[in-house]
Amino acid sequence: MENRIKSLIVKFLAKEADIHELQQLELWVGNPENQQLFQEYIEANAIMNMSVGKYDKKRAKGIILKQIRKEKVNQGKKAVKPNFMKYAAILVVALILGYFYFIENRDLNDPVVSSPTIDDTIKPGSDKATLILEDGSVVDLSSEHTYETKNIKSNGKEIVYSGQENAKDIKYNYLTVPRGGEYFLKLADGTEVWLNSETQLKYPVSFVVDRPREVELIYGEAYFDVSPSIEHNGVKFLVLNQSQKIEVLGTEFNIKAYPDEKNIYSTLVEGSVSVIYGTSRENLAPGQQSILHVESNEVIVDDVDVESEVSWKDGVFIFREKPLKDIMKVISRWYDADVVFENKDLETLRFRGVIGKHQEVEEILSIMKSTSIKEYEIRDKTILLR
Repeated sequence: MENRIKSLIVKFLAKEADIHELQQLELWVGNPENQQLFQEYIEANAIMNMSVGKYDKKRAKGIILKQIRKEKVNQGKKAVKPNFMKYAAILVVALILGYFYFIENRDLNDPVVSSPTIDDTIKPGSDKATLILEDGSVVDLSSEHTYETKNIKSNGKEIVYSGQENAKDIKYNYLTVPRGGEYFLKLADGTEVWLNSETQLKYPVSFVVDRPREVELIYGEAYFDVSPSIEHNGVKFLVLNQSQKIEVLGTEFNIKAYPDEKNIYSTLVEGSVSVIYGTSRENLAPGQQSILHVESNEVIVDDVDVESEVSWKDGVFIFREKPLKDIMKVISRWYDADVVFENKDLETLRFRGVIGKHQEVEEILSIMKSTSIKEYEIRDKTILLR
């Protein structure tokens, strides 16, 4: 499947596609010549064990086309969009497995599954971060707060630095994203950075001419779209983190380095990077990922499904045969909730699927309950799985 179509489907699920993109997706899905590719994509995005049952491919196609057309009508009328994101992952990537009886006699905007009384203490994440300036002062960055200086501007969803690369001394800022948050950052050299939940990045307010552009991922996960070195007199861009350093000339890549995980994952999307650890160096090609085991300092390089590794920045989480323990780590960070496995056997269950980042956690748990989890309970900010 072309990357463009994959991108359109992701934007559609994240409710970010405009009317022109919806038209493109509708034409593509409706074309019989694309049926096989469409089926393969849906098969790869089912949030249930494949042993549960077979799904109705024809019905899946019909649901997607119906909802695309509904979205187009609403956009054409300039009306408020329906709360489709709340059920998008369920309808498109879960119920196609054969669980259509949940919605057989319902409208697409009706609730899909019944669930226990909803505890609204657990909410999806949002744009929020804390900025620590070079003088130590702290600035709250959220939708309720804007911030602006001569070279810094934040509208509550992103922060942009406009300083030129003419600084004599390097002054650093720290951007910290808590659990239940995400934030976008544009550095003074034009490099764009997406920060995931529970992440901290250290970076210069302005870069020094003809010196390496260096930032440090203290912990967490970040996606970098680096301004090419050719635009900066050939100066390289370096990302430091714990036991490794990534050297780039201009490219897109993702680094995941959480302190509660034993490995550091570096995934190359475009261009080329060198992952340096100790006295060793690994050069990555697009589509490859290096996995550094922090304790042993051993590195494995392998091909990966890039889309699932970086989808978090586009509004969805994509899982490919991931253990439930790993999936719940992602959910824990995004929803700012603790997860307790009272039944340890559940930790190794593997799932495939797409989860919209603004989907209610109750809906995700209800889908899992219909397949493998016997019971779950939410107490304050803790999810108990049984």
